[in-house]
Amino acid sequence: MQKLPIGIQTFRHIREENYIYIDKTDMAFDIIENYKYAFLSRPRRFGKSLFLDTLHNIFEGNKALFEGLAIYDKWNWEETYPVIRIDWAGDFKTLENTKERALQILKNNRQRLGIECTFQDSPSGCFEELIQKAYETYQKPVVVLIDEYDKPILDNLEDPQRALENRDFLRSFYVMLKANDAYLKFAFLTGISKFSKANIFSGLNNIEDISLTPSFATVCGYTQHDLETSFQEHLQGANLEQIKAWYNGYNFLGEYVYNPFDILKFIKNGFLFKNYWWESGNPSFLITLLKQKPYNIPRLENLVVGDEILNSFEIEKLSLEVLLFQSGYLTIDTYIQTPIGIKYKLKVPNLEVQISLNALFLTYLTDNSYDQERLSLYEALLHADLETFKHIFVSLFASIPYNNYVKNNVGEYEGYYASVFYAYLAASGLNVIAEDVTNAGRIDVTILLHDKAYILEFKVDSDAALTQLKEKNYAQKYKDKADEIYLVGITFDSKEKNIKAFAWEEIK
Repeated sequence: MQKLPIGIQTFRHIREENYIYIDKTDMAFDIIENYKYAFLSRPRRFGKSLFLDTLHNIFEGNKALFEGLAIYDKWNWEETYPVIRIDWAGDFKTLENTKERALQILKNNRQRLGIECTFQDSPSGCFEELIQKAYETYQKPVVVLIDEYDKPILDNLEDPQRALENRDFLRSFYVMLKANDAYLKFAFLTGISKFSKANIFSGLNNIEDISLTPSFATVCGYTQHDLETSFQEHLQGANLEQIKAWYNGYNFLGEYVYNPFDILKFIKNGFLFKNYWWESGNPSFLITLLKQKPYNIPRLENLVVGDEILNSFEIEKLSLEVLLFQSGYLTIDTYIQTPIGIKYKLKVPNLEVQISLNALFLTYLTDNSYDQERLSLYEALLHADLETFKHIFVSLFASIPYNNYVKNNVGEYEGYYASVFYAYLAASGLNVIAEDVTNAGRIDVTILLHDKAYILEFKVDSDAALTQLKEKNYAQKYKDKADEIYLVGITFDSKEKNIKAFAWEEIK
């Protein structure tokens, strides 16, 4: 049985040491043949570094490593090229640290390529000199591979001034690609965010973003076919449908993919369903943005955005929606071609992200994650125990510190209460539909659990919630989808900041 490549980003190590390798070399060949400057955006731990290292080995002509792979009979292995590899890993908390790291990366490349530079104190000058001397030394055009091109910026999102300083430095560094176009064969950059060309790649207008090119949708990540073939032995006895619900769902305009880190850790840990990918990161920047202005959390589940939004990451005006998408916490559900451009409907990709993201929102909104209570909530809904359901939420709102209402702009009462309700339900792993569309209007929240449907309407200082549910006949949508349908009208008291009235009715 082949070994699991957990945390291994070195192509040679994987191929020589009998680790599982999912063949992406057909797409690598396609990219090399059809692009000179290409950029790929994917969330963290998706396999970008391994793909970059695969490209490195192709250009160095390491033929033996590719035996049995798609590119083996297509590539001219006699042709090799000098490769400059830039991996942005390190401490970027000051501009000086960033410059020092750049110089160290360039030094490592000089030593590997056997080249000396005179501009040893200027990162941009040394980069340009390295490109030109590599061309002269090897008499071949140069390949530049840049991994995590945006890390010096993303590591400083909570300090905008420092992020801007690193952005300006990177702009002056990357402009050397344009200045040395004549010496380059191919340049490939990976990252998480997609900054505008004007901000980072000033003048490099011919860089092509392949992040949402359908033919490269699976260039990173595992497909369902991969799980059922390459991982078949490792997943004997595992519930594939449950794995799909927890970890699949990332869509880059092609086949849905899994995050590799989740699958590898899931197997390694004996099929335990846990938030492996989420726990490997630190999304503190989300809380920073939530503090800046109130968000109606349920609406994040039904976002419709334009192409320009998904491609506009700006430090000066960070958007929660853009960060959630580019970081992998939201993914594409569907897209529509309109007369004014493409529109994308976004969604949470899977159960892992749904539970973790909403637990984060819940902790911010209430100062508590309510782990134990969330188990009780599930049991209450499973048995249609609406009195317990009510008690759980009355206790929840009673426990929220007054300052939380202030920081979330409680002037937008219904939005805040709906956000707490939705985050609590979604963090419990329930199938929750926010702003559920019907032909008579929008249901605030629908909960689907086995054979039951719970239709919720929220009001502030008004007792019309249950009446509205009945008058608009919202239950009709679920007559053929659920055996038991419950209408639940909830009224909040703006002074007491808790549930004032809780009325429900089962539709027979």
